[in-house]
Amino acid sequence: MPEFLDLHSKTTKVLRAVADAAIRRHGLRLGQDHLLAALWERDGRTPGEIAAAVNVTTPAVTKVAARIAEAGLLVRRRDGRDNRLVRFWLTDAGRALQEPIEAERRSLEDKVTADLSKPEREHLLSALAKIHQSACDLLDEPINHDDSPSA
Repeated sequence: MPEFLDLHSKTTKVLRAVADAAIRRHGLRLGQDHLLAALWERDGRTPGEIAAAVNVTTPAVTKVAARIAEAGLLVRRRDGRDNRLVRFWLTDAGRALQEPIEAERRSLEDKVTADLSKPEREHLLSALAKIHQSACDLLDEPINHDDSPSA
């Protein structure tokens, strides 16, 4: 396996495990915090708007939102202008999680980058942003499945 992809895969796996443990301390599962963050940014979004914001499918958002609603962190309401739309609204309990979850994520980020200098952190973020964009661009390219030589 190519070195970058191997190291990235291993790093992503362990970071997800550490982040999941941190988020679980607040009664959430990894991924639920991203849905809440989309609502902390702008409450009253539709499932489709949240899906676009966090780069997942609308059915995935609906499934996670159902669990969060059962926990009393959000409510579903029909849109006032278009009854076909459903919007998610934070409850007081959902809003109250913003500060502790964001603090938890900042603390985790500080811990995993503690051995990096400020310029190294800045370079890492810049490089990861470029890699992210390149990967997104690859998703937009048509994939050529024809391995035969051109005639």
